[in-house]
Amino acid sequence: MRYDLDDLRLFTNVAAEGSITGGARMMHLSLPSASARVRALEAQAGVPLLVRERRGVRLTPAGATLARHARDVLAQTIRLDSAVASYAVARTAPIRLVAGGSAMHQLVPLALATFLRDHPEYDVNVAERRTVRSVRLLAAGEADLGVILDDEPTQLRTEPLADDSLVVIGQSGGILSGRASIAYAEVAEHPLVGLDRHSPLSQWMDERLGRHAPAPRYRTLVPTLHALITLATAGAGLAVVPRRAVYSNADVDICPLQDTWSTREHLLCYATEAPDSVHLLAEHLHLAASVPS
Repeated sequence: MRYDLDDLRLFTNVAAEGSITGGARMMHLSLPSASARVRALEAQAGVPLLVRERRGVRLTPAGATLARHARDVLAQTIRLDSAVASYAVARTAPIRLVAGGSAMHQLVPLALATFLRDHPEYDVNVAERRTVRSVRLLAAGEADLGVILDDEPTQLRTEPLADDSLVVIGQSGGILSGRASIAYAEVAEHPLVGLDRHSPLSQWMDERLGRHAPAPRYRTLVPTLHALITLATAGAGLAVVPRRAVYSNADVDICPLQDTWSTREHLLCYATEAPDSVHLLAEHLHLAASVPS
């Protein structure tokens, strides 16, 4: 049997409204036209689909089955139309997003997941860059949106996004247990695990610690925050990481640093000419920042 989608749509509306009159109104059809369509659908099915009563209609068992499957078919049709339409949309240039390693750990992936799902018409190119480099790219128009730290001066438009302060983490029940805070100089007295020396976070810390900072013993250097947190949690050594990078339910001791340089904030930074798509992505970054770690 061949079913007309408009007939199925009408029938599901009739079922929902409990009357052919209500279904006709939802479809912007006259009552005679809607009644004729329903009768034709019943003739095609070969069984009664509705019991007509004084104040409306009710579904027969066959009608209830048809209505249930019709809703599934119509929902699949909507998904099909959406999928095909995404290829028909005139493609714009990808949004160029730059962000540091800390933001790349959780914040950016979470925002991209919702943005790309909700806006199939837009693509995003993502690059990991230190804040100083990100600001230069944004100022030159070579990037559209950046997640930067608040310690880099810029004349571009910025807005607060999220706290990105650094903390020390270590194995639960270890040397950090019960500590309210700790100075980096004391942290450096213990074996550490860290990010490789070329990572944005390592370079950022080296600049703030200066040449006269205590020389820590790193047991190993790894390329990602995920690996670093895993090692510190397992007791391989202490680690200095952004607080937001550590999940709240992680079985690890977390201790704030006493050093003023450890307090920092993420900002959103816009290029001079930011299209609407950039502002949409910014909204998703704000939503991602509001999700507890």
